[in-house]
Amino acid sequence: MPGLPLPDAQFESLAFWTGGERGELLIHRCADCGLWLHPPKPVCRRCLSLSVAPEPVSGRGTVYSYTVNRQQWMPDVPVPYVLAVIELAEDPALRLTTRLTGVDPAEVRIGLPVHVVFEQAEELWLPLFTPIAEEEGAR
Repeated sequence: MPGLPLPDAQFESLAFWTGGERGELLIHRCADCGLWLHPPKPVCRRCLSLSVAPEPVSGRGTVYSYTVNRQQWMPDVPVPYVLAVIELAEDPALRLTTRLTGVDPAEVRIGLPVHVVFEQAEELWLPLFTPIAEEEGAR
């Protein structure tokens, strides 16, 4: 979305912000205990292992929570837009905050099935989510 500042892609988060170039949503995971870590950290918060690395996830999930922003806080950012917390399919505790695209804000609901799409912004690929078509969801 033009007008919004870009995220600061640090070493730990670089894979998350660049995996979209290959169509991959990359989330850090502990190789020792299997815990998904988002936001990414270099040490597992459960077992303190250093064997943490990004892994691709399915990119599917559901809307856990959301809000519709109708206030134009920045002059170049059109409103309304939907900010959502997405619960990823890999683990109910694995959630990320993002924007929803391709949906009328009035149609958004808790539990809405979604999948990742990527928007390029300079060298970064922002993971956004869009509703899964009914026929696609049946697969």
